Amino acid sequence: MDDEDVANRKVSFRKCLEHLSGAGKAIGVLTSGGDAQGMNAAVRAVVRMGIYVGAKVYFIYEGYQGMVDGGRNIVEASWESVSSILQVGGTIIGSARCKAFRTREGRLRAAHNLVQRGITNLCVIGGDGSLTGANIFRKEWSGLLEELAQNGEIDKEQVQKHAYLNVVGMVGSIDNDFCGTDMTIGTDSALHRIIEVVDAIMTTAQSHQRTFVLEVMGRHCGYLALVSALACGADWVFLPESPPEEGWQENMCIKLSENRARKKRLNIIIVAEGAIDTQNKPITSEQIKELVVKQLGYDTRVTILGHVQRGGTPSAFDRILASRMGVEAVVALLQATPETPACVVSLSGNQAVRLPLVECVQMTQDVQRAMDERRFKDAVRLRGRSFESNLNTYKRLAIKLPDDQIVKSNCTVAIINVGAPAAGMNAAVRSAVRVGIADGHKMLAIYDGFEGFAKGQIKEIGWGDVGGWTGQGGSILGTKRTLPGKSLEDIAIQMRKHSINALLIIGGFEAYLGLLELSAARDKYEELCVPMVMVPATVSNNVPGSDFSIGADTALNTITDTCDRIKQSASGTKRRVFIIETMGGYCGYLANMGGLAAGADAAYIFEEPFDIRDLQSNVEHLTEKMKTTIQRGLVLRNESCSENYTTDFIYQLYSEEGKGVFDCRKNVLGHMQQGGAPSPFDRNFGTKISARAMQWISTKLKEAPGKGRRFMSDDSICVLGISKRNLLFQPVAQLRQETDFEHRIPKEQWWLKLRPLMKILAKYKASYEVSDSNQLEPMPHRGHEEPAAI
Repeated sequence: MDDEDVANRKVSFRKCLEHLSGAGKAIGVLTSGGDAQGMNAAVRAVVRMGIYVGAKVYFIYEGYQGMVDGGRNIVEASWESVSSILQVGGTIIGSARCKAFRTREGRLRAAHNLVQRGITNLCVIGGDGSLTGANIFRKEWSGLLEELAQNGEIDKEQVQKHAYLNVVGMVGSIDNDFCGTDMTIGTDSALHRIIEVVDAIMTTAQSHQRTFVLEVMGRHCGYLALVSALACGADWVFLPESPPEEGWQENMCIKLSENRARKKRLNIIIVAEGAIDTQNKPITSEQIKELVVKQLGYDTRVTILGHVQRGGTPSAFDRILASRMGVEAVVALLQATPETPACVVSLSGNQAVRLPLVECVQMTQDVQRAMDERRFKDAVRLRGRSFESNLNTYKRLAIKLPDDQIVKSNCTVAIINVGAPAAGMNAAVRSAVRVGIADGHKMLAIYDGFEGFAKGQIKEIGWGDVGGWTGQGGSILGTKRTLPGKSLEDIAIQMRKHSINALLIIGGFEAYLGLLELSAARDKYEELCVPMVMVPATVSNNVPGSDFSIGADTALNTITDTCDRIKQSASGTKRRVFIIETMGGYCGYLANMGGLAAGADAAYIFEEPFDIRDLQSNVEHLTEKMKTTIQRGLVLRNESCSENYTTDFIYQLYSEEGKGVFDCRKNVLGHMQQGGAPSPFDRNFGTKISARAMQWISTKLKEAPGKGRRFMSDDSICVLGISKRNLLFQPVAQLRQETDFEHRIPKEQWWLKLRPLMKILAKYKASYEVSDSNQLEPMPHRGHEEPAAI
């Protein structure tokens, strides 16, 4: 990016914020209903963004109850009052069920308490019940004020000054049960808790050949049960939206015993607490246990996870989601007019969007109505395309048809891992192998990347061979950074020898370069004229054609956890600044998003050039910070952000300039970012994107029956990725123009627009680009494009 580009971008950013003044406005923020991890991150973002634009922000303690009771429950918030809460689960401002607010009398008292403090903007973080309550309050507002004036509790001037109430909602719910948003705040963290337990249970179940029945939360929504079943490869799952068919007892027992016959030493059954049968009768975990013991005689245990799922520290995903939503909510409140309907800030793909609150709540209630009326297909459809595709993927991967019922395609598909290992690669391989077998292909595994390919390290891989792979970190097939260029002839020989009809490559930037080399060699070697697709898997998240890569979420969580520990150590010793170096090559994704998730003061990245003046201003900023009650600093640096401003240089500069004010420590995270068990996001993303890639291969092979057909067109050699809100197959030839090959990054990166957000929340002057569209969007209807929701 040249200087002119940077200058133009700064001007456009400034324009975005100029009309966004909060001077003279007051915003109230409350959390209501069940708590969820990440609520504090949302509260922090609302408070800091509000103060940043010049508004007053008030904490409303104990949800609507605090609003009704008033007094000390409504307190002005300061910048420092939300320090150190980003990593805390639950909600620091409390949440309570409130009967009084359901009555007009209660809402009258609440309105009086708000008017006394001049609060006419409400930011509500809660579930559909809490948001519905806020909307009723907004509609009644002018009538409530008239009544208060008649009773002599407020004067006419106050009625005119505070004539209308603006309401913006954010959905905080671990169940992900709200229509209109791909993910609610808290869902990802709850999945982390579930998967931690499942991983721990699997080791003991394996030792004793046990069956475990796990009950997870979700009284009316099976999202947690479904995604955790996908992420751990459970044998069976029970959901409220999709009850098992009649005779499920026998089918389940057959499935469990078949899996044992395939030398599987354990069974995992996941049950949503609201699981029902087709007659709407509850199916309980105890019932399932008794059935397994009676029919099969297996040693069976029940584990009910309960409130463990609500607790613990929020995941990196939830912190970033909540911070984005919180900032967007304040912007929405400041842009609202008396005519603006109440809206919900939600997530679509990786875009922050605003949707009409009433329609979202209506659609959420429609799902429940469909379930009550036993219209289960409608219930699944109304939950959204992401839920539906999760369910279909789970069914394809969990249940293997007998061999004689699978229609053979007479095609051979090979899978290869290329580049550095990334958590979630194994989940992607498992998914591809099983979908391929279900489509009738012969599946081959290539070991040790292109090097192994050239040497002929190729074996057939079966359905049972990939059992239990979802939770394994690293790459079981083995992976190498070697490119195919030097051994193209050997690779072509192996393709011919094993009659490979299609290739699935799972890997990072090397895989992308490898794909380009294979594409260029098609003219010379006809064996390479087969469909090829790449699924991006790298912690650096630097593959052109996709906004996300498998493995990046796990690395981000590792960075965030480490930063939490380091911040704790720094707050104990006081007046200490830590400089942390992250991986990523030239791509600043991990440093930038890690900074946002950990609440860093600065993050140095290659994509935003910096000089000695920027370093000096950061030191001055930290010197000022040490005068407040927050006496610690956290600075992230991407490993290749600058040739000369190395981690050591920055450490020495900070140490010298901060003498007498703060001392400095440095930490290089290194390869721990590539290791560890994959996060639920990476398991699910790897599973779904890889299944989709195999479907594309099957479609391509069906288009060209017979052995002789050669695939020469650009669209037969693609990268599959998430782009904004959709899953897209993009030809590598097309992506070449979008790539900075010298620095191994895409020329355009979506996450750079979140950069000002990190600066604002760290108290720097920055220009925040207002959401992708400042308008309310219509409710998403089912189009032809593929949803990118995870």
